[in-house]
Amino acid sequence: MNALIALALVAAAESQAREAAPPPATPKPFRVPAPRRLQLDNGLKITLVEYGAVPKARVALSVRSGNIDEAADQVWLADLTGDALIEGTAARTATEIAEAAARMGGSVDVAVNPDWSRIAGEVLSEFAPEQVRLVADVARNPRFAPADVERRKADRARQLAISRSQPQSLAQEKFLAALYPGHPYGRLFPTPQMLAGFTPEHLRAFHDQNFGAARSHLYVVGRFDPAAVEAAARQAFGDWKRGTEAKSLPPAPRAERKVWLVDRPGALQSTISLGLPVLDPKHPDWIAFQVTNYILGGSFMSRVTSNIREQKGYTYSPFSSVTWHRGDAHWVQSADVTTKDTGASLKEIFAEIDRLRREPPGDAELTAIQNYANGIFVLQNSSRTGIASLLEFVDLNGLPDDYLSTYVDKLRGVKPQDVQRLAARYLIDDKTAIVVVGDLKTVREQVAPYGPAVE
Repeated sequence: MNALIALALVAAAESQAREAAPPPATPKPFRVPAPRRLQLDNGLKITLVEYGAVPKARVALSVRSGNIDEAADQVWLADLTGDALIEGTAARTATEIAEAAARMGGSVDVAVNPDWSRIAGEVLSEFAPEQVRLVADVARNPRFAPADVERRKADRARQLAISRSQPQSLAQEKFLAALYPGHPYGRLFPTPQMLAGFTPEHLRAFHDQNFGAARSHLYVVGRFDPAAVEAAARQAFGDWKRGTEAKSLPPAPRAERKVWLVDRPGALQSTISLGLPVLDPKHPDWIAFQVTNYILGGSFMSRVTSNIREQKGYTYSPFSSVTWHRGDAHWVQSADVTTKDTGASLKEIFAEIDRLRREPPGDAELTAIQNYANGIFVLQNSSRTGIASLLEFVDLNGLPDDYLSTYVDKLRGVKPQDVQRLAARYLIDDKTAIVVVGDLKTVREQVAPYGPAVE
């Protein structure tokens, strides 16, 4: 009996401890070591940041060339060019590129974005200068051999077929086309015929026109010998052609209330995307708007998630996000909902938008979101890759040098009234584009109250 009483007392104590969990500690400021910045005579920018204790370094070359540089009949030409960069250079085969990086304890990868292309990889610290030279070779001297280009085209063709079979991809394609008509930001997929028509000559011309020192920025973050890395950068990039300046093609996003419909006969779910243009990263309220997004739909504790997932059971994973381009951004709320609840889901999402427009969040809700957002920011960026990406974000958007060091303080300084003000200013019901991919014979009537239909 005494043992049972003792166990009961322990259980009671554990339960009480759980109920009285300590409050989270005040977030610490996010600090990045002061970068060393320099620029070569041909326009290439270099940023060096000594960071961390692990003996590794990230070398990343960011080139202001991406889908923004594609014509209407060149969709994915930037992506295919990026794919082919690591297929070989004038001096190395693809295998030799991979082996050279592996010997340094790392790799070389290429990523292409609407606004930029990035050639990057991490290596052991002692090999940072050699990695700079390898990245320079990949960026400057692509081979574009016909067999390599054909293989990469085949890979992209398979990717295209898969993407066009997925409702989320179809919704994204329609949504971007609705927001950015006639602009590269509004073009997500090529036609199969367009992709098949690309030749090595197309890739070479695209590279010649859009890659050069004036558009490029080299970031090296981690542990490395600064003098040796700078010397390697000057040697590897110093005689690179300056090339053309980055293209300026600001979009004129369309904000209008229509319902774009894509039919998927017999679908058990509808994929919903709704959103509109919002403020861009240079706006003083950019950080506060991130908080607004986290409260509304951009976190697991968000209002939309609580409503249509936890309370109504219409969907499993609704999510909202703010996607930026240079000088532009848009907000989008997405969800895969049961077909019969398509209209009801839209009703509840707009109800949550309207509630946030009318009433500021409570202090407890805002504090919880700020703690979450702060944790995400620090966690994502406390690495060599994260810091390099953050610096790239700051440079691409022309943000002040103290953006990173003041981010946490500005995040913590957001007030409930700021959230309500931004929701009222930017999340405007009658300016919101709606895309629904689903069984139209079932959902068409449900979505009719939400705007003119476009099929």
